[in-house]
Amino acid sequence: MLEELIQIDHDLFIFLNGLGSPLWDGFWNYLSRTLSFITIPIYSFILFYIFKKFSLKKAIFILILATLLILSTEQLSIAFKNSFLRLRPCHTEAIKQVFRSVRNHCGGKYGYFSAHAANSSAFASYFGILLYKKNKYITVFLTLWALLVSYSRIYLGVHFPLDVITGLFFGVSFGWLFATQAKRW
Repeated sequence: MLEELIQIDHDLFIFLNGLGSPLWDGFWNYLSRTLSFITIPIYSFILFYIFKKFSLKKAIFILILATLLILSTEQLSIAFKNSFLRLRPCHTEAIKQVFRSVRNHCGGKYGYFSAHAANSSAFASYFGILLYKKNKYITVFLTLWALLVSYSRIYLGVHFPLDVITGLFFGVSFGWLFATQAKRW
């Protein structure tokens, strides 16, 4: 059963990664960066919006929780990678030669689960939940951004779909949990 799941994951990875084109490689590589001309405006806007819509005390509290949220998803991802020891696509001999590797360096040796997917979806769900009643479009935009960042990891050849799906699951779960606590306090 586990071997079948891994084979499906490999096949889906090869299909999704194979949809890429050298014309789009730069875009997806750039989108995947933690700090870029795409992400800095997003973070800046959210920061500005939080301080605009909430009192200073609440805004600071929301940002402290956001920091703890990202630290949590990042550290959980590292713990999973060091526990499961699942190789990234570029280190997996069975498929190493048959997929598009966009980057020369694919990250660490292990990839389960994607910290990019976890962190971006945690950020999106946390702020999306907190800001939904104030502006639904922010929630939609953040959700689309997190999904694009997550897909970029497959496109670039650095994560399998299951790595990304698991990252999304933990990110959304933690984002919801932290947003629930922020609303309660």
